[in-house]
Amino acid sequence: MVITVAAITALGVWVMGLSLGASVLLGAILAPTDPVLASDVQVANTGDRDRLRFGLTGEGGLNDGTAFPFVMLGLGLLGLHDLGNMGGIGWRWWVVDVLWAVAGGLGLGWLLGTLVGRTILYLRMRHREALGTDEFIALGLIALTYGLALLSQTYGFLAVFAAGLALRRIDEPNYVPPTEALPALSPAEHKASGAEAPAHMMRAVQRFNSQLESFVEVGMVLAVGVLVATVQFRSEVLWFIPVLFLVIRPVAVYIGLLGTPVKGAQRRLMSWFGIRGIGSLYYLLYAISHEIEPALAQRLLSITLAVVIASVIAHGISVTPLMKQYEARKAAAKPPDVHQRKSP
Repeated sequence: MVITVAAITALGVWVMGLSLGASVLLGAILAPTDPVLASDVQVANTGDRDRLRFGLTGEGGLNDGTAFPFVMLGLGLLGLHDLGNMGGIGWRWWVVDVLWAVAGGLGLGWLLGTLVGRTILYLRMRHREALGTDEFIALGLIALTYGLALLSQTYGFLAVFAAGLALRRIDEPNYVPPTEALPALSPAEHKASGAEAPAHMMRAVQRFNSQLESFVEVGMVLAVGVLVATVQFRSEVLWFIPVLFLVIRPVAVYIGLLGTPVKGAQRRLMSWFGIRGIGSLYYLLYAISHEIEPALAQRLLSITLAVVIASVIAHGISVTPLMKQYEARKAAAKPPDVHQRKSP
């Protein structure tokens, strides 16, 4: 993330003729990968330990905590946000926009996710209380966490990510693999089966998350379609998009994975699946709401929208064949089961 922001900033200043603030803002808008559109290459269940899926899932979830400080930095350099430039050190940006907003968001989300999850499980397992539909509990947790994060001036997306992670970790000792999934229960059976409450709750939340992601995908595509009719694309997007996808993203991934066990096909696929989507649109609209210059707003809109459209098309077409090929290679490289090697 930081490497991508730095690379786009350098490109903006030295090649595209943007100011430093505008270049940092462009880097912060385009650096985040999308956790919704990237669902096909992310972790599908708690027991999944694949490095490729785990890495892309973690990147998508933590984008907000890394990108938002740079959005605020770009706005500050444009004179639209107070950086606290006492002595030129930008103390307010470091203390409030980086340290407090990131640490506070993670802490608040983790606390709420843990409290809500343990309270629900306690009531179900000890008092046999069926509190209602798990999907609405998850939706309520998202709304509560995001709202409190905004009130405390922390990053809402990051807080929601931490809350979901905390809620999921509560169930790890009781996780039921998909091959041993429990049958669906009626409300009366669900109320009576306190010992199995954690597994059932997490299965319901995971189903709800999948459905919610599908709705968000549709909404994002519709929003992009509406914006396309109002934007005049600049010719610079013809070279900027290939540079972003084929140069900046692979270099950033390679540098970021130095010293890790991620090699070969996993590293190449991570380099390719830098999917852009709703996160970039959100940061762009957030910046525009701070009344940046109309000419700059139009230019950022042109670049961002072109990148998102290109990402949806290129990554959407390639994700299924590439992941099928990856899974086939992984299955072929896996040693055969002991029972299969025994002769009948």
